[in-house]
Amino acid sequence: MVYSASMIKALELSRPSTYFFRKQFLAAVIGAGLMLLAARMPVKLHRALAYPLLLATVFLMILVQVPGIGMSVNGNQNWLYLGGPFQLQPSEFGKLALILWGADLIARKHDKRLLSQWKHMLVPLVPVAFMLLGLIMLGGDMGTAIILTAILFGLLWLAGAPTRLFAGVLAFAGAIGFLLIKTSPNRMSRLACMGVSEPTPDGGCWQAVHGIYALASGGWFGSGLGASVEKWGQLPEPHTDFIFAITGEELGLAGTLSVLALFAALGYAGIRVAGRTEDPFVRYAAGGVTTWIMVQAVINIGAVLGLLPIAGVPLPLFSYGGSALLPTMFAVGLMIAFAREDPAARAALAMRRPGVRWKTMRRRIMKRPSGER
Repeated sequence: MVYSASMIKALELSRPSTYFFRKQFLAAVIGAGLMLLAARMPVKLHRALAYPLLLATVFLMILVQVPGIGMSVNGNQNWLYLGGPFQLQPSEFGKLALILWGADLIARKHDKRLLSQWKHMLVPLVPVAFMLLGLIMLGGDMGTAIILTAILFGLLWLAGAPTRLFAGVLAFAGAIGFLLIKTSPNRMSRLACMGVSEPTPDGGCWQAVHGIYALASGGWFGSGLGASVEKWGQLPEPHTDFIFAITGEELGLAGTLSVLALFAALGYAGIRVAGRTEDPFVRYAAGGVTTWIMVQAVINIGAVLGLLPIAGVPLPLFSYGGSALLPTMFAVGLMIAFAREDPAARAALAMRRPGVRWKTMRRRIMKRPSGER
């Protein structure tokens, strides 16, 4: 879908039609390696990575604001230039860093029975999260800030934060969000585009409306892979924020429902891992990763459907963008590592080894009466 949605955009930039596809393929190969590595790493090593990853992410997010090092894309100052065609968005790694560090912090406080005190529930989790949010908002990226806020709320909810404490943090974050939206004409215009069916006379809401046009023209099974009309310059960002709209146009309702089913399966797997474990760190980290991926998917798809404002966040594991794909694939590997720690999964994996399977079968045969052998 990245190739199909991006080929016209690449030609517009005087690049080969496979330009974005090749970059995404390279990111997917690296991400697959990270996913396999994360899946094989023990839980203790994941916990040991929490603090170094957080410090490295904060350092990179500070570098973004340094003139000459950070770069602006679509009005947001949240990228680092790596040379050639490659850029890095450190805030995408901030999501993973907050989850690992926050899960490790809350798990240690859980072991010491400190979570019953509100100050231990909030400090230093909330101040560190707000520091990350501040660095993100310095660049103007409110979409990523919303995802990070959702992760913070997910960790607090999993930690058992009382309703009044949860409501207080939510009210404070909501007030800041309202102020940031109210003081920005760009964000107010995005809010005004919810549910519209036609662009305004001055061309406003163009992206939101053409996303709906793409979905509406897809029908049950779409116009065919590669046959989208909207990607020919009508729909901005067809391979990133609005790739779901191109999927609906080319693969129809069947294609979009398949994508939703895959996200539902991933969400169910994450909830199952978090619910079955007895390790507090695994519970908090699995819940944080599930919150991250599901909330981001809902925000992206909701914007394409016109039900939510356009937040400028990619569809996880689907949209073009290596900076988003790499930490997300590592997070999926993290979930696989957690799932492998489940007792039932350990037994099933042991049975898949040829030597163990043969010994088990031999033991069962030897236990039978001699007449049944």
